[in-house]
Amino acid sequence: MAYQRRRQHYYQRFRVVIPVFSAVAAALLFLFALLSFLAPSPVETDRMHLKRQHTTISFHEDVAIEHPAFRVPRDGGKLGRDIWTSRNSEHFYGCSNSSNKFQKAQVITLPNRYLLIATSGGLNQQRTGITDAVVVARILNATLVVPKLDQRSFWKDSSNFSEIFDVDWFISHLSKDVKIIKQLPSKGRKPLSAYNMRVPRKCNERCYITRILPVIMKKHAVQLSKFDYRLANRLDTEYQKLRCRVNYHALKFTSPILGMGEKLVHWMRMRSKHYIALHLRFEPDMLAFSGCDYGGGEKEQKELGAIRRRWKTLHRSNPDRARRQGRCPLTPEEVGLMLRALGYGSDVHIYVASGEVYGGERTLAPLKELFPNYHSKETIATKEELQSFSSFSSRMAALDFIVCDESDVFVTNNNGNMAKILAGRRRYFGHKPTIRPNAKKLYRLFLNRRNMTWDVFASSVRNFQRGFMGEPKEVRPGRGGFHENPSTCICEDSTAKVEKHSGPRKHGKDNTTNRNASNDEPDVDNEAEWPEMDDDDDDQNDLADKGTFNETFSDYDAMNFEDPDLEEIISD
Repeated sequence: MAYQRRRQHYYQRFRVVIPVFSAVAAALLFLFALLSFLAPSPVETDRMHLKRQHTTISFHEDVAIEHPAFRVPRDGGKLGRDIWTSRNSEHFYGCSNSSNKFQKAQVITLPNRYLLIATSGGLNQQRTGITDAVVVARILNATLVVPKLDQRSFWKDSSNFSEIFDVDWFISHLSKDVKIIKQLPSKGRKPLSAYNMRVPRKCNERCYITRILPVIMKKHAVQLSKFDYRLANRLDTEYQKLRCRVNYHALKFTSPILGMGEKLVHWMRMRSKHYIALHLRFEPDMLAFSGCDYGGGEKEQKELGAIRRRWKTLHRSNPDRARRQGRCPLTPEEVGLMLRALGYGSDVHIYVASGEVYGGERTLAPLKELFPNYHSKETIATKEELQSFSSFSSRMAALDFIVCDESDVFVTNNNGNMAKILAGRRRYFGHKPTIRPNAKKLYRLFLNRRNMTWDVFASSVRNFQRGFMGEPKEVRPGRGGFHENPSTCICEDSTAKVEKHSGPRKHGKDNTTNRNASNDEPDVDNEAEWPEMDDDDDDQNDLADKGTFNETFSDYDAMNFEDPDLEEIISD
């Protein structure tokens, strides 16, 4: 009996304890779940780290301090080389003259064949179309009518060809290659009308002969609409050299544009013997398209997300994946740190070609602290001086083009048309340094810079940028777009060839003083990851028949630009 009472007593006590244990366990589980929810994910940790990185650098005496282990010097350091020239550039030069086998236009041009084109996009995208149109006219043995510029695109510029380019120079300079006229001739009392067509992207010589030639023979005048990247990247050598004669010699800006551009260059030279031109491309539209995260939190996501929603063809992005793949433009601060690591001190003058920068002065502040001598056409020219240009986007873009082309060092923060055309032009005219950030490699370096010394950081930047500095033989012939890498039109002098074969190849390093060190082979590890263009043009044109041809030769090859405005914003 006593045993049963004790048993009942323990049972009752146990029944009281069970709810207590259950309540405690439930509370612990709830607390664990709450902590798991509030704790940042590994991705968010990266973003928070990135946000902490993008803070204004403060300077103290001769050193800027961001972190006890990361001290940014004011000067560029002593690298033992000239930071304003490319190694071995004196041995390379542009060569675009035709051979004796290339017949004169008067011999090959047939009567009653007229080609017209309607360009597309911004100034530099239209420039590629004009260049390729001359070659297509030659392929078809046709007379080219001065191209029409795109006046209805996103850029909404009403300028015609003669208001941007010197039309008389264009016609006369190419007179031996292609016959060019200003307008279609009349047929009786009526002007000849043109038959409108479109051709696929990357259409090669055979494509034009089979698709367009029969039509132009029948209709006598054909207009090719939206003519951008409608000619194959790889062509016969004579046609490639003709491309160079058009792009680098025949397309000359009008006197008013050239005059204002030369004034801007002169004013930059008055400030400093050397200057850097930076094509920043950090506008809200550009960042929204990239889908990248720049540490601005919910406000940034909301603002850029609203811009992305304007284009239904843009899918939801993965910001961290895009940055790992090198598809995100560097922030202004990151550009500044890269330049400092490459040897450019705070006394260097920078000309910035850019539209509205996302975040405004707050975003630009770290770059301006690193490089206080910060200029743009709006800061070195008055409103009155820019008045005749400021209402026309193509004319303003032409001014930036001139100042960037004449700069000692050009830095591009994306791979749009202006960046590609200038890169090719600077290779052709003496391989002037042209820096393209190796964003794929620099991503982790910027993310972890707080955990390393400046010397380690700077050394890593210089290593990662090998192959991205615009030096001779940096990119293999045929890699990338021809307008960016016009290898057919770049010749090597006999001195370089003798030195190249006289001994073992040496890789130039930061501390070398030998400017003639051979640099014949590209650095494969760091070579820009450009696609092989037109590996099989026939296959490409077969795909074009099915509507699956590539849409652009940029970093965004995988994107399908169904919205023309979006393509024009991003590509120029």
